[in-house]
Amino acid sequence: MLGAIAGDVVGSPYEFEPIKTTEFPLFGPGSAFTDDTVLTCAVAEVLLGGGDYAAAFRRWGRRYPDVSWGGRFRQWLSDDRAGPYGSFGNGSAMRVGPVGWARDTVEEVLAEAERSARPTHDHPEGIKGAQATALAVFLARTGAEKGVIREEIARRFGYDVWRSVDSVRPAYRFDETCQCTVPEALIAFFDSTGFEHAVRLAVSLGGDSDTLACITGGVAEAFYGGVPAAIAEATLARLTPEMQGVVERFEGEFARLDR
Repeated sequence: MLGAIAGDVVGSPYEFEPIKTTEFPLFGPGSAFTDDTVLTCAVAEVLLGGGDYAAAFRRWGRRYPDVSWGGRFRQWLSDDRAGPYGSFGNGSAMRVGPVGWARDTVEEVLAEAERSARPTHDHPEGIKGAQATALAVFLARTGAEKGVIREEIARRFGYDVWRSVDSVRPAYRFDETCQCTVPEALIAFFDSTGFEHAVRLAVSLGGDSDTLACITGGVAEAFYGGVPAAIAEATLARLTPEMQGVVERFEGEFARLDR
């Protein structure tokens, strides 16, 4: 899960000031965790100890009220009685990465990804975005090559992942939907040559940079065998102690590569 969090932190300064280049400092004064990291930790906590996703999202979300929550999700956080609100925003995909590490079959991954999405993102596109992201992580960590992952994502979900970053970048704009975030984040992974390159490509698309890089980083970590030490160190230094604790526990329990 650290790869997803690293992508979030690296992409955070460019979320509302998008760039169209891979040449930028990975970390700086504005590099910080966002809602992507908070909810990734919530998902990891449920996978570690069981429990209810909605309760975990509210518990974690209320601890960090000042990160960049979407308006609808912020309302949901404040009301214990609120149910899912038909969202197809990319929030279901940004938080789901740990599922790809914690479940052992395609069927289990898809079912758990749906369960993590449903408390808020019960629109079919919201569920699909979560499932595609989690499945890409699972396939990457279990030894699938990029061509196989691309074929499987395209076949199961109908996403156009046959484009390149260079073809997407010129016209791409900020978009918070799953259907216009998940395919592009995966394309950044497919075009990459390593973890850092993958995250840089995701940010360079010039969209919802922290979430794009979070999704890309989660898959890249699984495929490339981890997060480079310098990036891991800089990322962990920007997390709270409880976040660091969840990462440590999750990696101790689930960080296994079957490549």
